[in-house]
Amino acid sequence: MNTNMLIYILRRSIYAVITLIFIIIIVYLLIHIIVPSPYSMAAIYAGSGHHTRAELNSIIKEYHLNAPLYSQILVYIGNIFHGNFGYDPVYHVPEIYLIGTFLPRTLEIVIPAIILATLLGLYTGSYGASHRRKAQDQTVKGVYLVTWASPPFFIAIVLQLFLAYDLGLLPSTGMANSALIPPPNVAAFPLLNAIIAGDLPYFISLIHHMILPVMAIALLSFGVVTRLTRSSMLDAIESDYFKLELMKGINRKSAVYGAALRNASIPIVTLLALNFGYAVAGAVVVEDIFDYHGMGWFIVQAIYSTDYIAILGTTIIIAISIIIANLTADILYGVIDPRVRVK
Repeated sequence: MNTNMLIYILRRSIYAVITLIFIIIIVYLLIHIIVPSPYSMAAIYAGSGHHTRAELNSIIKEYHLNAPLYSQILVYIGNIFHGNFGYDPVYHVPEIYLIGTFLPRTLEIVIPAIILATLLGLYTGSYGASHRRKAQDQTVKGVYLVTWASPPFFIAIVLQLFLAYDLGLLPSTGMANSALIPPPNVAAFPLLNAIIAGDLPYFISLIHHMILPVMAIALLSFGVVTRLTRSSMLDAIESDYFKLELMKGINRKSAVYGAALRNASIPIVTLLALNFGYAVAGAVVVEDIFDYHGMGWFIVQAIYSTDYIAILGTTIIIAISIIIANLTADILYGVIDPRVRVK
């Protein structure tokens, strides 16, 4: 790895950390605008029920709630970088434990959804570009515009009604068959837990229940990949190197899905990071509709119960996930196209 690449990675990493700190500050300030009083915040930390003045004072002292706001933010940022997101007043466990439980479940549906959306977008974008201004191209544009413009709850409910209730092909809600006993939580990810335990029925049930949420998130995300792929493919098809491929006697279909698609795929790397953020945001609604107990479902429950500690922690974790995805995309883009390293 050369010096330019190392400097590029270091610069992007510093930008990522600065962005994270700004997000933490903004989210923390928003929470304290909603709950400005130290005693009100202490009551939230304490959870439901009656609490004495002495108990609230103890919590205020522990979390520095009576200190100046900038001091509270510095303490909170320091705690986060040590993996301490506070103690959840609703579930009565450390927040990091809940995040470690719900986040892997969301990743198990978001990552396959992004892969599916990318493959679908690359194919439909290439197909539309190769049939420009024909009925096939108009159909592709119509489909991706409808899915892209549709709110997450609409696509999720349509899939649920059609595939689960009308056709009965897939389960409508839940993570797995409630009659099955979950395997021991060894690897945090339910699918890995089932594999490690050798529990095939539970593994199949998990896959069965994942299909609808994955499809919903993929349909929400594939449109932007289709649009960018189509646009890039049109530029590639009109380029000199593509015409040279045809002059060599290469089949047009092979040239389209070979040389043209390969060159048009470079901007997709950056788009994947944006798509990750869009997929995670869509998962909040999708998980609630399918009663899939991941991070999105947990956030909705936290909002219902005014669990500000959970809202604060989960918002920051999602921000960290998106920042890491963007950082990874920046690094990959720098590897693919050396010209961006000097910018």
